[in-house]
Amino acid sequence: MDNFLHAIQSLNYTVAAVALPLLAALINFCMPVKSKAAGWISTIAILLSCVLSARVFATVWNNPQVHAQRIWFTIGETQVYAGILLNNLSVLMLLLVSVIALPVHIYSTAYMKHDERYSRYFTYLSFFCFSMLALVVVDSLILFYAFWELVGFSSYLLIGFWFTKDKAVQANKKAFIMNRIGDIGLLSAIIILFAQFHTFDIDTIFGQNGLAHLMGVQDGKWTLAPNHLPDSVGSVWGHATMTALPALWQYVACAGIFLAVAAKSAQFPLHTWLPDAMEGPTSVSALIHAATMVAAGVFLLGRVYPMFTGTELTILACIGCFTAFMAATIALTQNDLKRILAYSTISQLGFMILAMGVGAYASSLFHLATHAFFKCLLFLVAGIVIHQMQHIKDDNNLDIDPQDISNMGGLRKKLPITFVAAVIGALALVGLPLTSGYLSKDGILIQAFEWSDGHNAWFKIIPLMALLTSWLTAFYVARLIFKVFFGEFRLLKNNPDVKLHLSDGNWPYTLPLVLLAICCLFPLFSFNPFSYEHAWLFEGLKTSTRTAGESIYHSLIPISVNLISLLVLFAAYRIYAGDGGFAFSQRGYFYRLSYNQWYIDDLYKRAIVNPVLHLGSVCFWIDRTVVDGFLHLLARISGAVAKLTAWTDEYIVDGFLHLLAAIVQSIGNFARKFQSGKVQYYLFSMLVIVLLLFILKILI
Repeated sequence: MDNFLHAIQSLNYTVAAVALPLLAALINFCMPVKSKAAGWISTIAILLSCVLSARVFATVWNNPQVHAQRIWFTIGETQVYAGILLNNLSVLMLLLVSVIALPVHIYSTAYMKHDERYSRYFTYLSFFCFSMLALVVVDSLILFYAFWELVGFSSYLLIGFWFTKDKAVQANKKAFIMNRIGDIGLLSAIIILFAQFHTFDIDTIFGQNGLAHLMGVQDGKWTLAPNHLPDSVGSVWGHATMTALPALWQYVACAGIFLAVAAKSAQFPLHTWLPDAMEGPTSVSALIHAATMVAAGVFLLGRVYPMFTGTELTILACIGCFTAFMAATIALTQNDLKRILAYSTISQLGFMILAMGVGAYASSLFHLATHAFFKCLLFLVAGIVIHQMQHIKDDNNLDIDPQDISNMGGLRKKLPITFVAAVIGALALVGLPLTSGYLSKDGILIQAFEWSDGHNAWFKIIPLMALLTSWLTAFYVARLIFKVFFGEFRLLKNNPDVKLHLSDGNWPYTLPLVLLAICCLFPLFSFNPFSYEHAWLFEGLKTSTRTAGESIYHSLIPISVNLISLLVLFAAYRIYAGDGGFAFSQRGYFYRLSYNQWYIDDLYKRAIVNPVLHLGSVCFWIDRTVVDGFLHLLARISGAVAKLTAWTDEYIVDGFLHLLAAIVQSIGNFARKFQSGKVQYYLFSMLVIVLLLFILKILI
């Protein structure tokens, strides 16, 4: 009875936690655009959601899942259900989204204070949070797809919030279009899954005893083993257990899922929208990159994980590894503060996809959680730095880019709280000991090497590239920190008369930094700072109760990763903060490859965008010249025919009628003369007629 009451309570709290941001969005939508109350309405709503999510998390975590549903609608004999599914994965995401969104809301009340569309911003932000919170708890693939679309739509609104900037408009259109590619893949996968399983229920298909665990590709068929089905599963599956789709459809469904994941979580080849999305407010970037939009792809992968075969998981591992390495190499040479962090996000998401591919399911989601805190922290730090640089630009009428780290330096003395928070976030991103990033990233690397031992020697390339990517991460993060916070303030060096008024800002700026910095340290996840396997989050998400044996990698990987990372940090310090005078050559092929983002955007522009634009121009020419020309010709012919018809009607038809009328009128006028009323005229007329008849008689 107690379990039932706790389940009902958890469901009610979940509904409230999801609905509160939506309520805040509706209230703010009705308020004046400059109303400052909108910020606190949204902040209070997400605070209450956070409290309720924490209560749900405490009730459900490591306890039996809570699943409630009811019939939504019926089509023929198919009943479609809608409900809420609460298990370890969903309640973790429910709590994570609300906890990350809370400091972003607090921060935004100050960061967006002078914006002309203040209430609209919080309307979009609350709607964004509602969409993501609903996404992680729904139990139906149809509802999942609906909220998946709403997450994409609300991110479109936020990325293009400053719609008067052309770059912002181009960025949100690019994000929207590239995510539509993924959405087509997800929709196709959902249709195929329904055709195979005859249900949209996520728990029935992918749950602990779900149908996906019992399916596989064999003899060209996507088959299930009916004799191994539990009774509960068989009752749902019914007679369809005896049928099977061709194996091709399993491949298509997995490809569709990957497209959706690649688009939302910015994986190669659909990653190029994320750096451009930096045109939105920095607080939006913090939320998108931390625990909402980009996390949705990894969450989807976690939801449908049982449907992937070993070969498909290997492909995921390869793509994730390549994406992580590629993005890290690009971040090495970028000078835009937010773009460096954007490529860092792409790289870290690549680590998560890599982990899913090598079977490190729990480590992937563990890294998703830890990454949310330190990446959100780094973006909020970037927002403060950019905000202060913008003030310097405006106060001194300078023509500079406030996001260019080449103009910064020495800010640690001017922004001490921001500097400390940035260092903690950077150490967590690098994955050094005593941080949460150390626990989650080392878990991925260790399990990647253990996975490669069971495969061909060529598969060692994947963990080795991941290892190299970790060291590249250390370098570009150190470069960012040292160029922004160490050395001399380069803008002042080039402009000695610049007036400086720099500060960390008031408490809405600093409080979120402090909260997130604390969450970047190891105690939040494990009392043992050196073992990821003792983290409560890893324990709750691992798919097997089997205890993995201690391999040499458990000692070798952490030692090698961190020793070389420290050497990389020291080298970066000497290069960017020391007085060694060393500088990398900004020439050569590899530098250009990195600086131009591997020319992938250029390739897309030449291979896709330009041909599409050219095709559009050709179609436009055909439309204006051929189609419109033909229509104009028809119009001219029709006009000429109409004029001819009008002339014929006026001069021939009407002329003939007028002639008849004139003849009749003349005859009438002539005949009327015989009706004068005088008898002598009548007698004279009769005489004339008689004479004429007499003459005619004589002649004939």
